[in-house]
Amino acid sequence: MQPTPPPAGHRHETPAAHREWSTRHSVQATARRTAALVNVLVGDAPSADVVAEVLREHGEDGAIELSADDLAELRSAALRLREVFAADGTDRAAETLNRLLRSTAGTLRLTSHNGASPWHPHLDGADDAPWGEWFLASSCLSLLVQLWIHQRPPGGVCASPACRNVYLTLGSGPPRRYCSRRCATRERVAAYRRARG
Repeated sequence: MQPTPPPAGHRHETPAAHREWSTRHSVQATARRTAALVNVLVGDAPSADVVAEVLREHGEDGAIELSADDLAELRSAALRLREVFAADGTDRAAETLNRLLRSTAGTLRLTSHNGASPWHPHLDGADDAPWGEWFLASSCLSLLVQLWIHQRPPGGVCASPACRNVYLTLGSGPPRRYCSRRCATRERVAAYRRARG
């Protein structure tokens, strides 16, 4: 189950509290959380503490208790979401997202978590949906919006054979190939050494 978001949306909260909550739970923030969780869940089997820490880093508050079943469901969702990042081109990314959206448990709905947050969309079956269902549904929704807005895949898989993490493509600019400057630099140095050697 996902934790209840912070009480920033109660009708007596200030507009600044609404903005702060909305920033932490925006489409881009959710997409960033998706990439971070895919990267931690697809690698070696992470502990519940490691996954909970990533969730906290991306705005989830309160007690985060993850069972072995929760971790297995989150990992399964991460493997499926990784296909969106690995898709070759916009059409393939859209097809993959459409397939994943058909498998989500809920229909698009608005929730305020009983007044604990501003109204926002969910695709999972209920506010207390299992972690894996919540992760897949919320991630599909954020990646869908990213593809819709930018008309290109929402991200990719790092071209460095030593890395293979997923990354987001936010904003404009030339297509990315690497998840970070560090990976790009490492590959440039390796190519330079091969060329000289």
